[in-house]
Amino acid sequence: MDTVLNLEIRAVVVRYLILSIFSFLLIVNGSISLASTLIGKVISIQDGDTITILSPEKIQTKIRLYGIDCPEKSQDFGNRAKKFTASLVARKTVKVIPYDIDKYGRTVGVVFVASENVNEEILKAGLAWQYRKYCLESFCSEWLSYEAEAKNNKLGLWRDVSAIAPWDWRKGVTSIQQFAKGGGAYHGNQRSHVFHCSSCRHFNCKNCVVEFDRREEAVAAGYRPCGMCRP
Repeated sequence: MDTVLNLEIRAVVVRYLILSIFSFLLIVNGSISLASTLIGKVISIQDGDTITILSPEKIQTKIRLYGIDCPEKSQDFGNRAKKFTASLVARKTVKVIPYDIDKYGRTVGVVFVASENVNEEILKAGLAWQYRKYCLESFCSEWLSYEAEAKNNKLGLWRDVSAIAPWDWRKGVTSIQQFAKGGGAYHGNQRSHVFHCSSCRHFNCKNCVVEFDRREEAVAAGYRPCGMCRP
């Protein structure tokens, strides 16, 4: 009887050890997968925020730059954004820190050439928006300030006070007037730092060139609501 009991106890202990080791390996492998960086040579630039790299193992990976959204090819400054990105990364070896895989199967990440952060450089040049909906990391608030500085200095696409964010362009919005009619958006006055809803008579004021999708974004960026329209 004692022998049988000892064998059962040993079997339980062995099963426990096997499960513990298996769980540990899953955790370790998962961590490695999430934390690993990609290294590769840039072999093509699809547009301002999408590139393809070739790894030393000859594996191609399409990279969508995290946290920024460049003008579409059919938009003003779309080709210029693509050329600017190409000037930073074309035929160079880059490091990519991945954050996600998008619905198209692209790796979404921050791209570095040596110590230069490519995503940030595109924002600073005024050739991209900080991607409000998907830029969720702690550094995204700083990236929003890069966008605001480029706007204030009228760099790149910000020379056009009627520039339409690409996420609205993809919905078929092609003019600021059409955007205003759609409602649900806010314009911030870059001088007074007051923001207005689309029904406000100050919505398209001379200095109302900062766009926000949501009220919370305007407040987070340091803007205060208009006392008349009370957005």
